[in-house]
Amino acid sequence: MEIKTSEFTLSSPTLEGCPKDFKPEYAFIGRSNVGKSSLINMLCNHKGLAKTSSTPGKTLLINHFIINKEWYLVDLPGYGFAKRSKSTQQKIQQMISSYLLMRQQLANVFVLIDIRHSAQKIDLEFINWLGQSNIPFSIVFTKADKLSHAKAMENVKQYMETLSESWEELPPYFVTSSEKKLGRDELLAYIENINKDIANQ
Repeated sequence: MEIKTSEFTLSSPTLEGCPKDFKPEYAFIGRSNVGKSSLINMLCNHKGLAKTSSTPGKTLLINHFIINKEWYLVDLPGYGFAKRSKSTQQKIQQMISSYLLMRQQLANVFVLIDIRHSAQKIDLEFINWLGQSNIPFSIVFTKADKLSHAKAMENVKQYMETLSESWEELPPYFVTSSEKKLGRDELLAYIENINKDIANQ
């Protein structure tokens, strides 16, 4: 897939404020500081599309970007470790879960995982919740350029082995680096295939 246009559409604090058309949506979510904005900018080949921040957890709204006028890339708030009050944290979690559970246009959720770390409880809980809720998702390992190829692959293998302890069928996964544009073609091809399946339904 070639991305010709990528534009910010709107930000909304609620599901009701999301776009009213029925284009497929692909949501990106992960723990704070996982490199989500950098990945979105790399995928779209648009450096300032998603705002990268030195302070983790700055995304507090559901952000929609229209890609090629055909589908939406959705930037969701990160979970965990950002300096937020308990009430703000609860509001955000409610917003995320209502979007993920009730958004009919949602085609796939990409869960971002920092490849440098072993499986974290907060990520595993979120992944298991997606599975129990029958929400289609894939895993995107970020920051692969920070490790040697062998170490990165070893970490991915260990992560998927941890998942296999509670999953009969493992979700698809991608290994990416925003710095080196690694995994970009594979991710975009995956989205393109889902779009084709939706169009043929």
